Amino acid sequence: MGRLERIAAEQDRALASATGLSRRGFLSAGVGGALLFGFARQARATQVFPAGAPLPPEQFEPTIWCSVGSDGEVNVNIIRAEMGQHVGTALARIIADEMEADWDKVKITHVDTDPKWGMMVTGGSWSVWQTWDVFRQAGAAARTVLVEEAAKILGVTPDKCVARNGVVTAGDRSLGYGDIVGQARPTRSFTPAELTKLPLKPASERRMVGKDVKALDIPAKIDGTAMYGIDAKIDGMVYGRPKMPPTRYGSKVVSVDDAEAKKVPGYLRYIVLDDPSDTVPGWVVVLASSYPAAIRATDRLKVEWTPGKTAHVSEKDIQDHARSLIADKNGGVMVVNDHGVDDAFSKASSVFERTYTCASVMHYQLEPMNALARLNDGVWEIHCGNQWQSLFLPVIEKSLGVASGKVRMMTYMLGGGFGRRLNGDYAVPAALASKALGGKPVKLILTRSDDMMFDSIRSPSVQTLRVAMTGKDTFHGMQHHAAAGWPTQVMAAAAMSKGVDGKPYDQFAIAGADHWYDCGPLRVRAISNDLANDTFRPGWLRSVSAGWTSWALEAFWDEVAHETGKDPVALRLSMLNGEGPDGRNKGEAPDSNGGALRQAAVLKRLAEKAGWGQPLPKDTGLGIATTFGQERGMPTWTAGAARVHVDRATGLVTCEKLWLVLDAGTIVDPDGALAQTEGGALWGLSMALCEGSEIVDGTCKDRNLDTYTPLRIASVPEMDVEFIESTEKPMGLGEPGVTVVGAAVANAIFNAVGVRIRHQPIRPEDVLAALKEKSAA
Repeated sequence: MGRLERIAAEQDRALASATGLSRRGFLSAGVGGALLFGFARQARATQVFPAGAPLPPEQFEPTIWCSVGSDGEVNVNIIRAEMGQHVGTALARIIADEMEADWDKVKITHVDTDPKWGMMVTGGSWSVWQTWDVFRQAGAAARTVLVEEAAKILGVTPDKCVARNGVVTAGDRSLGYGDIVGQARPTRSFTPAELTKLPLKPASERRMVGKDVKALDIPAKIDGTAMYGIDAKIDGMVYGRPKMPPTRYGSKVVSVDDAEAKKVPGYLRYIVLDDPSDTVPGWVVVLASSYPAAIRATDRLKVEWTPGKTAHVSEKDIQDHARSLIADKNGGVMVVNDHGVDDAFSKASSVFERTYTCASVMHYQLEPMNALARLNDGVWEIHCGNQWQSLFLPVIEKSLGVASGKVRMMTYMLGGGFGRRLNGDYAVPAALASKALGGKPVKLILTRSDDMMFDSIRSPSVQTLRVAMTGKDTFHGMQHHAAAGWPTQVMAAAAMSKGVDGKPYDQFAIAGADHWYDCGPLRVRAISNDLANDTFRPGWLRSVSAGWTSWALEAFWDEVAHETGKDPVALRLSMLNGEGPDGRNKGEAPDSNGGALRQAAVLKRLAEKAGWGQPLPKDTGLGIATTFGQERGMPTWTAGAARVHVDRATGLVTCEKLWLVLDAGTIVDPDGALAQTEGGALWGLSMALCEGSEIVDGTCKDRNLDTYTPLRIASVPEMDVEFIESTEKPMGLGEPGVTVVGAAVANAIFNAVGVRIRHQPIRPEDVLAALKEKSAA
């Protein structure tokens, strides 16, 4: 049974259990009974037990991350956002495995914001990597206490007891976890230091990590009880839609005429926002008794603005500015700057140089931006789906002018995030509109076009790479200069790293350039494109910089291989030797054990699987690329290959198959890992061949899917994904699948028809122009 068939069968079982209907029966009943989309639901809230109702069972909480009830139920608290990746299932199984819980009695709670949870963020493929050690220790704490208490009840020593599947057994006697909690009522807790000393299970004894288990969130997603931000509903709320100003920054409202808006039944009023946080300057919010009325009234509202200074900025302006910034040797931040780079280039017999560019890329998540805000008992509640609650709580507090701790973000599932909801800008206008109404609940929803106008796009970028050579095939140094808008600088400047020159830089706008190749002394320079930062709000988009730095780096090495007459795979393997200046490519425990040698291993396996070097049909080529997923501090060793066919008459590139081999350490959730990697690879293919917008007059020209054209289902290639078996610490898998595809496709195009394309997306007209230029030469 394939993965999709397994998911369908699991959904059938979950649906039948929850509703008494099969999936087919559910759909049939829904058509006749308005069941499919007619769920009337109130905003979910903390569970309340009315007077006279039975209280929850006795709970044992060894840490804040999990509890065990006297009914045997295990609850795991999740601070990561659920946006389709089954993050709760992946994380809960870490605790459940370590504590030897019965998976059928495990549930998850996606918690609201509270300082006790620490940093609440879901991005960077960090969730499993950051949670692994914490949750293993939490599971071990629960198991330790339950075994100790069971031993007391059974009259034996703890070493005579075995915990398995929610039961502690000593000889022929046993106690379930619920019975232990009910009888012993344990209260023991652990200090952080004590947690680190608890014995953890060896990999050979894991029964849930890396195994097939049912996803805990599927039933709620099927039966309609899962709550997304756009589902939130509170009695007495009104609806809002923003009227967007002409520029992201600097626009000021001159006048508003709502004469036509008043003709829309349900129209209430408009509000010119005054935002002290400067997150939504110049926005006007239209309020109505229904969302359709808010849409129509907003369209009819006439607003005159004085636009900001970027009203006439184009994509070309931003890219030309990036080139000038790269040309200025004194600008930017040195991320890597090995001794000897300048000497290597001054003494080189030749310097090989290429420049690569990427267009603006948009998120287009399924669920448009939305937030519901109200004042409740002196605390502002924000109901929405969000990926970085800890980042935007202070911003909302500033916009409302309230003290720290007076804003609480209520957790909902996300109908797609991909980095867009790391920026919580959409919550600010909802909060300000509610404030204007004295705290009355306001539900603000952006239309698709509103959302796209001020999407936190992946910035257009320019990169110039150089390698110093002696003769034709000996490398003595390398330089990588990258200029783009910096999302972390714009939204979370305090979180930026420091370069070797002591200057702050956005590490998420350069990751991937600080590679694991041994090619002599290396210089990596990250440059903030201030014109991009001023024009739009740069955002984190799936794979962030590793989606475009790796594209340039791996396309460049293929060009170097061709220039020097080397095989592209052999060239890379010769540099993935685990050495490099100061031995930095050896790797360090526990996150990068093995270093570059593990990257070499996935590349070797990929070349074997994809049939590297074998003959292919005319105008068909195989291209390869390899990188380390996201960041040097948490590398997911990744290699990818693409087989493409190029139609010389039309320039159309068809990707026939993608191969990916990844070493992500321990694979916690096999099905989720596969789904994440496949989704990432397809996004990488979409950005390579299909996706790309353009800045026109200060905003993205594309406002909907009629002109913005992501990869369609008919163009999805055959895929072959393999994970290297490992017991190393688990790394991230939400984004690495993106990283290698663009370069693999570009390299495959060259191998198919002999032309190099150095801009993404690769449009048919670009291929035709390159073919024409080659023919003329």
